[in-house]
Amino acid sequence: MSIAESMERRARQFVDRYAAVREQVQRVIVGHDEIVHGVLTCLFTGGHCLLEGVPGLGKTLLVRTLAQTLSLDFNRVQFTPDLMPADILGTNMVMESPDGKRFFEFQRGPIFTQICLADEINRATPKTQSAMLETMQEGAITAAGTRYVLKKPFLVMATQNPIEQEGTYPLPEAQLDRFFFKLLVGYSGRKELAAIVDRTTRGEVVEPAKVMDGKEILEWQALVREVILASHVQDYIVRLVLATHPQGEFAAAIANQYVRWGASPRGAQTVALASKVRALLDGRYNVSFEDVHRTYLPAMRHRIILNFEAQAEGIEPDTVLLKLLEDVPQKAE
Repeated sequence: MSIAESMERRARQFVDRYAAVREQVQRVIVGHDEIVHGVLTCLFTGGHCLLEGVPGLGKTLLVRTLAQTLSLDFNRVQFTPDLMPADILGTNMVMESPDGKRFFEFQRGPIFTQICLADEINRATPKTQSAMLETMQEGAITAAGTRYVLKKPFLVMATQNPIEQEGTYPLPEAQLDRFFFKLLVGYSGRKELAAIVDRTTRGEVVEPAKVMDGKEILEWQALVREVILASHVQDYIVRLVLATHPQGEFAAAIANQYVRWGASPRGAQTVALASKVRALLDGRYNVSFEDVHRTYLPAMRHRIILNFEAQAEGIEPDTVLLKLLEDVPQKAE
């Protein structure tokens, strides 16, 4: 078997296994196809996901359902204003041995898992939110001078409510940048809402089957990284990110007008990896410009900070990013 044939076979296998996970999720979740795809993209790239939407749209249910389809450890943390970093990471406790001697022993917190649901993450204080920075970036925790490495794969799936209420705190920019995707969960349509009512008011309980384990997930994550990213497509991604930097060499006019701070290098890394997943799902082993377009918004909308003028005019990050996609040429001039 040639290298090309081997790649094609592995791509087909990925599509089949991806569909198997998605099928189980959709047994419980009605609609929200792009949101489900975004969450699965994070799963198969090893990135963390931030789900934003008003209460009751199924964000928590989606993450719990995904965890049920995977043979991975799962913990849920309900973020509240009184939650402390030690409540998430763990703390040293005084223990007593059978012979009466006392010693310190580290009691692991709920973050020691493989899928962590950070529910309503913006209700915790910035101090508590920042406790997860090392965990999300390096998959490790440092406590009392000891470093603990978490079991792979490790994913943080966080939800937040966009409605400004008392007791909520905006996520620190450094933590936002560590999320692979920010997905905006909208309302269901007429048919979807009718299906939700049917499923939830007839006493039927649907339990998704487990179809994938951690070892297989790591194999697919490795495959995604093998997808070819041609130099001209990579340069397009780089220029799209540089276009968000106000007053920079490649800055777009709308960025100079409305953006205070542009995206970090993680933005380019995210777009590249997410585009590779899109390419595999289309049966290709190379990234196209269309793949980049389809992943740009969820990968970048939480990485740019708008200035006061944009806020005063009601300009949203997506508006700026869509304009960048129009203005930045695919081929370098």
